[in-house]
Amino acid sequence: MASARIPALRNLLLGRRQLLLLQQRRWAQVHDVRFVATTQPARSVAEKYREKLDRKAREEGLRDIAELKEAYRDRIQELRRKDTVSVPGLDALLADEQPPAPSSSSPAADKVQGRAGDGSARTTPPVGGAAAASTSGAGVKPLSEILDLPKARALPEKELSAVWRLRHAASPNSLCAVIPRATYLSMEATARRHPSFVLPVPRGADVGAEIHFLQWVFDSSSTSTSASRTATVLFTQLAEYKARGEWAQPHTSITHYVDAGLAGVLMAGSVVDGRGASVQDAKWLVMLLQRFYGGEGRGGERDGGEKRRLLEEFGRGDGRFSVERLLEESEKLG
Repeated sequence: MASARIPALRNLLLGRRQLLLLQQRRWAQVHDVRFVATTQPARSVAEKYREKLDRKAREEGLRDIAELKEAYRDRIQELRRKDTVSVPGLDALLADEQPPAPSSSSPAADKVQGRAGDGSARTTPPVGGAAAASTSGAGVKPLSEILDLPKARALPEKELSAVWRLRHAASPNSLCAVIPRATYLSMEATARRHPSFVLPVPRGADVGAEIHFLQWVFDSSSTSTSASRTATVLFTQLAEYKARGEWAQPHTSITHYVDAGLAGVLMAGSVVDGRGASVQDAKWLVMLLQRFYGGEGRGGERDGGEKRRLLEEFGRGDGRFSVERLLEESEKLG
């Protein structure tokens, strides 16, 4: 009897299980979580500040936000023009065309080239993020917070170099050097005339080279004759700048600390991980920077004239500037 009842009991349990499964299927609902999470309507700036804009329109005696925009259209366009900086040589590379050379008296060209009526260099970097912060010097730590300046000024160049390198030895992404004063002054003089340029990083025979854009940013409170001053160079992938424009983020920044009491000019920088450049890439770019902006870039050594011509052609957006010539000059470093 027990053996006869076991199959019946098993069938009864299986039947009740199937009934529960049917009930679960009846009430089950499928939700696409990805759709719910990603299709929420984005709030535009106008929507976010609609209440304030409506209040401003009423205060101005206007009917709605559309009339407010129309009333301030000229002012908005003027502000946009002021925020947009054009670098002739860089514009030509991004557009891949031969641009007309701008007039030397063009206000925009003067702003880009760093020429001002009083002879001082004033640059407004087109690269966003770190460049904007460094323009005012806010992103650069004073040298007095890094070294004991009275003691450092008493050191000869060899010992100063050893201390400076030891100071940055702990970080694998750091770059540092002590540059002879005469070499740096030559570089700075060239940089104040040509604050922006492009340099290549070789990527092998199959790939060719990757182009990087550089921008010199001088301490706004200093001049070329200041006893203590800084100058920062920002390196950004040209592809990154092409994709993000003014919001492009530099992958490497190096700062030159100039102090009248030191035996040399201190250079320190860092490479940001994940922005397309390695420490070796950055070292190569720094070597090229010294080659183009140093004595050779001013035509003082053999083959320096070609480097100087490339700097000048890029700076004024001359159609004769050639990436092929840039590569040829860069390859001479090896």
